[in-house]
Amino acid sequence: MLNLKWPYWQDYRELLQQLATDQSGNPKLPDPDALNTTLASYIQQQTARPMRFLAAESLPGVAYEEHIFNSAEISTRQNSWHDLFNALVWARFPRIKEAMNAAHHAELQKGDGSDRGPVRDALTLFDECGVIVIGDQIKPLEALANRNWQMLFCKQRELWQNHLRVFVLGHALLEKFLNPYKSITAQTLIFQAKAGYLQQDPAAQHEQLDSLLAGQVKTGLRLRSSAELSPLPLMGIPGWWPAELQNEDFYADENVFRSPHAGFRPAAIHKMESNS
Repeated sequence: MLNLKWPYWQDYRELLQQLATDQSGNPKLPDPDALNTTLASYIQQQTARPMRFLAAESLPGVAYEEHIFNSAEISTRQNSWHDLFNALVWARFPRIKEAMNAAHHAELQKGDGSDRGPVRDALTLFDECGVIVIGDQIKPLEALANRNWQMLFCKQRELWQNHLRVFVLGHALLEKFLNPYKSITAQTLIFQAKAGYLQQDPAAQHEQLDSLLAGQVKTGLRLRSSAELSPLPLMGIPGWWPAELQNEDFYADENVFRSPHAGFRPAAIHKMESNS
């Protein structure tokens, strides 16, 4: 059974609970029509056009991103966890997904399609494996940017309770959570928020974040290169790894919690209340 108690389902628990379940209690993998019925209210009022999911087999040979931009139809494979989670991200962060699609389209118009380029690489990487980490204190964000895992996960462990929040946007990550393994690594944008942001209702947090990042992607301020993204070993987050104790030995595993290479540049920490 899909165990929704784990913190990594936080942003999608409500949506998953709305889906029909099988005899084992797992969500049935819905067809596009069912997704349109279940998720329409989350998407239609937030996007510039009424987006809808359409069965992939009815759209043979279409260019995925181009078709979404031109038709507002999202090609969706039936009985696919990967495409179900993509639909759920559309429902939770519709403005960001729409802005990323528009950015893909804009980049495609610049060339002959033979070279993806840094912008499309960054957009794809974030779309599949992206998370946003928001904190209201600077020190743990600096530890994340500098890949100081001992500081982030051990010395500042208590700050994960009320002062740090992870928003998962990568639908490939959500699929990996079905069978989690220790080395799952996300690609991260880091934001510092004012005091009080993380104490808001989750719906208000989603609304502000969806609007903020969508606007920044539209104006070309964010996701111009994969160099903007910083690795984060997700199973190091306190309470996220179900298989063993997250103690000093756990975090000493250099195969997962890797030291930064010589000469690396720390990730940028962006202010939520500005365009920096």
